[in-house]
Amino acid sequence: MLSLLEADMAEVDRVIRARLHSDVALVQQVSEYIIQSGGKRLRPALVVLSANALGYRGEQHHEMAAVVEFIHTATLLHDDVVDASEQRIGGDFLYSRAFQMMVSVKNMRVMEVLSDATNIIAEGEVLQLMNCNDPDIDEAAYLRVIRYKTAQLFEAAGRLGAIVNGSPREIEDALGNYGMHLGTAFQIIDDVLDYSGETDIIGKNVGDDLAEGKPTLPLLFAMKHGTPEETKIIRNAILQGDASNFQRILNIVQRTGALTHAYQQAEAESALAQAALSSIPGSKFKEALLQLSAFAVTREF
Repeated sequence: MLSLLEADMAEVDRVIRARLHSDVALVQQVSEYIIQSGGKRLRPALVVLSANALGYRGEQHHEMAAVVEFIHTATLLHDDVVDASEQRIGGDFLYSRAFQMMVSVKNMRVMEVLSDATNIIAEGEVLQLMNCNDPDIDEAAYLRVIRYKTAQLFEAAGRLGAIVNGSPREIEDALGNYGMHLGTAFQIIDDVLDYSGETDIIGKNVGDDLAEGKPTLPLLFAMKHGTPEETKIIRNAILQGDASNFQRILNIVQRTGALTHAYQQAEAESALAQAALSSIPGSKFKEALLQLSAFAVTREF
């Protein structure tokens, strides 16, 4: 899959560099951070794969892939560094540049999809803040945050591939549904890795979600199926945002089968993503989309 995308993603990086050039030092620093940090680039890759799977021949998918990466990075800057004004300024610049680029395409559907997605993502950020330190939310509320905050941009990425190709709405919806289920599976596994991954592989400290008081799926399941004492331990950790009892909680999560349950949920979302592609003609790019949905569940980082 990576070799299939190599040339396209190099072009996306070129677009990112060109569109983020600025004489303002702080903005240029943010630009270089995006380019050099690389990351998984799953969302822009999804734009490129979706367009190519439909036989698109043009350059707009590179522009749209860069826009999606800008919006993603802006949400990270806003979400992770709430009180650091310099970082937020960088995020604001990314948002404004993304909207300049989407307007330049002169396609109303592009603007509808991306403006709606940006608004829903912002609602998801608020929902996640409201859910922090609340051990009483249910799985439906947890999944709602994922759909808004993470899966929405994956959905938009899939739709953009169809839109730049001029495909009918049913094809756009199919790739949008693929992206939504892919993004949901991806985030569930992100939450699982906080209790099963290794710090040097996943790129963050295990237990970070617990320290932030996030009631993720493994914890919700463990509270539901643990003993009263175990449930109380997890509840208190979420309420206090306290990871000092992490090893004990990890043992509870493992004993109750919470990680297995979460993996099963992610696998179900991955299967729905694959099913959404049934109307997309066969090609090496469709095969890569199927591989991507499998990777979302099996990845270790």
